[in-house]
Amino acid sequence: MLTPSATSRACGTCTLCCRLPDIDELQKPANMLCRHGVEGRGCSIYETRPQGCRDFWCLWLMGTRLGEHWNPIHSHMMVYAQGPQVTVLVEPEHAEIWRTAPYVEEITRWASELQAEGGYIIVFAGDAVTKVAPPA
Repeated sequence: MLTPSATSRACGTCTLCCRLPDIDELQKPANMLCRHGVEGRGCSIYETRPQGCRDFWCLWLMGTRLGEHWNPIHSHMMVYAQGPQVTVLVEPEHAEIWRTAPYVEEITRWASELQAEGGYIIVFAGDAVTKVAPPA
C-alpha cells in the first residue's frame, strides 16, 4: 500500500525528520530539533548518522502514493511505515491539520486499506496519540 519507490523528490529545506521523531540512539526526545540537525539544511552528521536514522524512510520523499500536498514543508506532517504500522507525525504547532481535508479523508482510506492487510495508522500530534479507525 504505502511502499517506497523511485522518485525525484528531495528534502529541500525540510528537517521534520530531525525534529519530530524521538531517536533513542541520540537521546533525542520527540518534537525537539536533534543536536545534529540544522534548520533548513538537514543533518550535520549525515554520513555517520546512527542506524535508526539510516533505516528511516519518509514516504513522501520515497514517492509513494502521497501527492504533492503531503510535502512535509506544506503539510506540517511526515509519514513513515514500520512493519504493519503507518505513522503520521504532526508538527505540534499544527496539531489539528491532519483532521482537515484532504488529509483526514486520505488517512481514513489508508486505515481501511491497511486493516485489510493487518495494518493500522497511528497519528502523533503534539501530546495526542490517535489510532485511526476505518469508517464503519
